[in-house]
Amino acid sequence: MLDLDLLPAEYAVCRLPAGSPIPASLTVGSDEKSVISLSWDADEFSIICPAERVPEGAEVDTAWRCLRVVGPLDLALTGVLASLIGPLANARVNIVTFSTYSTDYLLVPTVRLNEAIDTLRAAGHRIAS
Repeated sequence: MLDLDLLPAEYAVCRLPAGSPIPASLTVGSDEKSVISLSWDADEFSIICPAERVPEGAEVDTAWRCLRVVGPLDLALTGVLASLIGPLANARVNIVTFSTYSTDYLLVPTVRLNEAIDTLRAAGHRIAS
C-alpha cells in the first residue's frame, strides 16, 4: 500500500527538438506543490511540466493530472511503480511515469482521473488531494 498526493495543477507532456536549450519558462519561479521533469536523448528533449509553463514552440499533449508517491523512497525498493501501473493497465487507463531521486510520479489523463483514483484505491493505495 502506497500513499499518494494529487498535485493541484494540470500537467502537460511536451517535446522540443534535440539539442534545444532549457526554456526560460521552466527555470523561473517554482512552488513546493509542482514538479518539472526534463529528459533528453539524441532524438528529442522531453518535458513534463504544469500546463501554464509549457515552453513556446513545443509539441504538447495536455490535460494530465499528476500523482506523487509520498516519499522519500529508498532506491533499493522494488515494485513501487508496478503496484500502480498494474491496476491501471488492467483498467486500461493510460499513464506517463517519471522518477526523481526521492520518489515516483504518475500522470493520468484528466478525463480519467476519477477512474484512476478509484482503481488505485481499490488496489489498496491511499490518495490525498
